[in-house]
Amino acid sequence: EAVRDLRIGYFESAAFPFYYPENLEAIAGTGASKVAIDPLKDSELPQVDALYIGGGFPETHAARLAANASFRGSVALAAGRGLPVWAECGGLMFLSRSIQWKDSRYPMAGCLPVDVALAERPAGHGYEEVLVDRPNPFVKMGSRLRGHEFHYSQVRDAGQTETAFEVKRGTGLGNGRDGMVINRVLASYLHLHSLASPDLASGLVGAALRYRREENAARRAGPLPE
Repeated sequence: EAVRDLRIGYFESAAFPFYYPENLEAIAGTGASKVAIDPLKDSELPQVDALYIGGGFPETHAARLAANASFRGSVALAAGRGLPVWAECGGLMFLSRSIQWKDSRYPMAGCLPVDVALAERPAGHGYEEVLVDRPNPFVKMGSRLRGHEFHYSQVRDAGQTETAFEVKRGTGLGNGRDGMVINRVLASYLHLHSLASPDLASGLVGAALRYRREENAARRAGPLPE
């Protein structure tokens, strides 16, 4: 399987407007195809080999995201099957069980066994630096990642989930941790810029290649006997 055959999905939507252009350029620069996806309008996740969900304001679009149950379900199904998903901040919120905002609670994709609540003041704001100290689908252990965080949301029950990052500077999920890992989902409050973190594009493509090879091998092996 060649990199040029890979399809890397990303949310291009009013609910998720925050991407550094250089990050998307870095993904395209690997030779993989970028696939724009709108979680507000698309009925289901298209066929992709990895998914990158950037930041944004899912809370202000939470009613429409919640109403698109078929799309949320298709993301949960793909993630449960092993699709690599890299989610930053707003992406983490979308992958949670629910978003609590003002007086309402909105169901989300449910890929992460946590709920998210919005506060009046920022829960984390400024530079964030982490040490990758546990296994994850994208970044080698021992790597240091530097970026920023800016979030009013806080994650409940985060301590019950495996995390891959030790926070050296910043807030992250709290208690000195960030980067929740479930299957091949990595979700954190850390916004990375590809020029400072080439791990982003190379990690996505590497995980996508492994996933594509597994899918192809499974297809060649045929269905399992009943």
